[in-house]
Amino acid sequence: MSFFSTLFQKKAPLELFDLSKIGIDMHSHLIPGIDDGSRSMDETIAMLAKFESLGYKKIITTPHIMQEVYPNTSEIINQGLKQVQETAKSLGLSIEIEAAAEYYFDDHLIQLIKQKDILSFGDNYVLVEFSFHTPPIFEDQLFFEMQMAKYKPVLAHFERYPYFHDSLDKAKEYREKGVNIQVNLNSLTGHYGPQVRKQAEKLIDANLLDFVGSDCHRMQHLMMLEEHLSNPYFHKLEKLNLKNGEL
Repeated sequence: MSFFSTLFQKKAPLELFDLSKIGIDMHSHLIPGIDDGSRSMDETIAMLAKFESLGYKKIITTPHIMQEVYPNTSEIINQGLKQVQETAKSLGLSIEIEAAAEYYFDDHLIQLIKQKDILSFGDNYVLVEFSFHTPPIFEDQLFFEMQMAKYKPVLAHFERYPYFHDSLDKAKEYREKGVNIQVNLNSLTGHYGPQVRKQAEKLIDANLLDFVGSDCHRMQHLMMLEEHLSNPYFHKLEKLNLKNGEL
């Protein structure tokens, strides 16, 4: 083989990343009919079966609690969870299913914290999200309130907030204050755009994340994830000290 043919030879694709190495997904929207996720029990069961086929052993689904848009409560979520668990078991699925919530950053969340009416997961972790349009204010107060109540905040999909793009300073600052950073796996596929993908890659390269999640709303999200498992950044996840396995 000549020098030039060697130079321009295409690299063989990497092996597909084994998602069983993550094993536990802690961000999804699988309880039917209560937010912008699954629209029916049939959809939910199909997605759970796909999670299982991809190697996941446990799903912690996290419906939105956003007072003005998705006014879910702990009771609504737990009732929906019970129905999903019973249906999945009756159909022979072995994947473990739990529920928490994805809490929107607003005054209602502070009220719920004070009432101790919070759905946490694992070691008292609580998933929270910011507005995609406006940078948060007083977030230090929120995180302080959570930590004083013995909750451990997890900031959902840090890479998707456009006002944090081109810098990792906030991720470093939050983690120094005990806030965990979560990244969506499909950010690495380009699903949310090139800037989001770039930010996710930077977080991985700098080892500035604590959890990864599917943020699965539809079967298409899992199909897209499966199609991109040869992406080298999935393989880089193995070298990080992710906390998914502790859940």
